[in-house]
Amino acid sequence: MQLVYVFDAYCGWSHGFSGALREVSSRHPELPVVVVSGGLFTGPRRVPIREFGYVQGANAKIAELTGAEFGDAYERLIADGSFVMDSEAAARGVAALRRIAPERAAELAMALQRAFYVDGLSLSEPATYREIAERAGLDADAVAAAFAAPEALEAAQADFHLGAELGVTGFPTLLAVDGDRVTPLAHGHATADEVDARLADLATS
Repeated sequence: MQLVYVFDAYCGWSHGFSGALREVSSRHPELPVVVVSGGLFTGPRRVPIREFGYVQGANAKIAELTGAEFGDAYERLIADGSFVMDSEAAARGVAALRRIAPERAAELAMALQRAFYVDGLSLSEPATYREIAERAGLDADAVAAAFAAPEALEAAQADFHLGAELGVTGFPTLLAVDGDRVTPLAHGHATADEVDARLADLATS
């Protein structure tokens, strides 16, 4: 069995779920975590952030429920309103980091969200991936090259397709996948204890 984490790097609820995912991963080192990017802001949804008037209210609720941090640099992006979230670029970044350090995919996905939600960095910029790589002790040149490679776009599209195939309609979604059996463990918001309880139920079913 493995855990499949379907998230979007530009999704505030995914950022809020980071703490729970980190805790679940530490409690269950025997369960590999496969990270799959969603396509929340693609096509006609690639518009300035001011078009999404619900963002600040949602972020306040996320912070209250999960303790997730939203940094001053990110708040300035929201206040300015012109920043465009591009989930395809972010998914290319996830694919690049996953390619260089596959066993650290979950940790790096969380680092990507921190880069945006705390540091206010664009997930469309190669410099962001260099910074994440350096912080994580990875080869920054290799990560930047992987981000720019055509394979990253192919991997992003494959992620979007896989998420749809798994029936995921919102982010974040955490699934337990055991052969052909796919069991939802969390959708939107859940604590590590709640995920643990669902895993325990699964073990006895």
